[in-house]
Amino acid sequence: MLELILGGARSGKSAYAQQRAIASNLPVCFIATAQAGDAEMQARIARHQAERPASWQTLEEPIRLSQVLQAIDQAQRCVVIDCLTLWMTNLLMLEDEAQLQAERQALLQILPTLKAHIILVSNEVGQGIVPMNALSRRFVDESGWLHQGLATMADSVVLMAAGLPLKLKGD
Repeated sequence: MLELILGGARSGKSAYAQQRAIASNLPVCFIATAQAGDAEMQARIARHQAERPASWQTLEEPIRLSQVLQAIDQAQRCVVIDCLTLWMTNLLMLEDEAQLQAERQALLQILPTLKAHIILVSNEVGQGIVPMNALSRRFVDESGWLHQGLATMADSVVLMAAGLPLKLKGD
């Protein structure tokens, strides 16, 4: 089972992903992609950590998602990845086009082969105005293309708005 949960900032994406993981009744592995570059981000990360059940395994991986997924994959496990837009930011900040493309392709290739129940969390960033600078426009483009690829293969796609799940695909 592959689930994609999209939404804007503070839309309830992470809380919904957490509910879905708990509802799976499987052991949960949480993969965090955030990097604590400043005090505000450290506080955000700490808040998210405090909200997760203590029984969940947590791994931090800002770049090599496909490698980690392959290493931990097993049936009867739920894996939550939060969040793909931070992962995309991390890749863009490397300023290595070949690595960005390779990592994105590797993720898209491995997801359909996994046995675990996978829940992907990402920010829907394509509903605003066209950003003013090239890096921001690139971020929106790359995130949008990634989301389209993921939505095609996902069993379920949910858009979160005001804490409410809006089902786009699946039962």
